[in-house]
Amino acid sequence: MDGREFVAERFEEHRARLKAVAYRMLGSPVEAEDAVQEAWLRLARSDAGEIDNLGGWLTTVVGRVCLDMLRSRRQRREEPLAEGLPDPVVGRVESADPETRAMIADSVGPALLVVLESLTPAERLAFVLHDMFGMTFEEIAPVIDRTPGAARQLASRARRRVRGTTPEPDPDPVAQRRVVDAFLAASHGGDFEALLSILDPDVVLRVDGGAALPGGLQIVRGRSAVAGRATMFGRTARATVSTPALVNGVAGLVNAIDGEIVSVMSFTVVDGRIAAIDILSDRDRLAGLDLGDSQRPSANY
Repeated sequence: MDGREFVAERFEEHRARLKAVAYRMLGSPVEAEDAVQEAWLRLARSDAGEIDNLGGWLTTVVGRVCLDMLRSRRQRREEPLAEGLPDPVVGRVESADPETRAMIADSVGPALLVVLESLTPAERLAFVLHDMFGMTFEEIAPVIDRTPGAARQLASRARRRVRGTTPEPDPDPVAQRRVVDAFLAASHGGDFEALLSILDPDVVLRVDGGAALPGGLQIVRGRSAVAGRATMFGRTARATVSTPALVNGVAGLVNAIDGEIVSVMSFTVVDGRIAAIDILSDRDRLAGLDLGDSQRPSANY
């Protein structure tokens, strides 16, 4: 094995974690892959033999690349960011590759990613690296060119913004799926009372249809309103083939009509009831997602 192959092998040992960091920073699997690829290019141009802590070095590089991408993203905007759902990470637990497993392992749902988008780039990086990946503020400080104390303050400010904004999903994926099955059965059967029993009183439904959806992101709150929308969905979903999937770490569905993906849904189940439903139905963004095995819907679900 020559020196370049050895460096490439060591880099691959860290790729999954680096992509998980980048996804939480950028909210886009495609941009996360771009950030990781840039880290590889910088490593390839460096003297890897002089790097004592390769994992720390790569995390620093990915963090700085993500900071630059976030700052560039903000500078390009002439208007404030329109609220919308982030691109999801979709996979099946039994067949997901290591990178996908790492990206979806911590149940980073769409709602949390939307909250993270409201933070400044430095706040987001300090919070992600410390609270999600356990890095010390001494390690984080050089990534954002701040002192450890300043990095601590950034993470604390971000934590106050994030705390209480998103529910913690039930940890058992089988129990989550059982609730989603009951929701689908009730919605397809038009059973309004059954839907009410499955939905949390404060359930939130978010639908992002992109430019095709008037007004952009639609938000419906409360179980009566969401149950009403669900029964409408059930009546119009006869031609839809739905495939169970893991979407950002929680139970989800990939829905297709005549073989074309029309939406990706995720369900946040808390204490046995659905607390949030997120639906991405923007055809342009769906076409750009890597849905892996979920691109082949298998049954009327």
